[in-house]
Amino acid sequence: MANQRNNENKNDIAENIKDTAGSAFEAVHNALEATENFAMKTVDATNNAVNNLTEKAKNNQNK
Repeated sequence: MANQRNNENKNDIAENIKDTAGSAFEAVHNALEATENFAMKTVDATNNAVNNLTEKAKNNQNK
């Protein structure tokens, strides 16, 4: 009987470790996705700014 309880406790501990690791990996994954989204928005904003400056420069040359 005691041996069965030890095995159950070991299984519970292993499941808790797996759950904690899963949560940690999920948090890291979400942080990476947020970072990627921020980086892509920054690239888009930079691209728009460069396009606007280029267009203004072309317009000024044509005057």
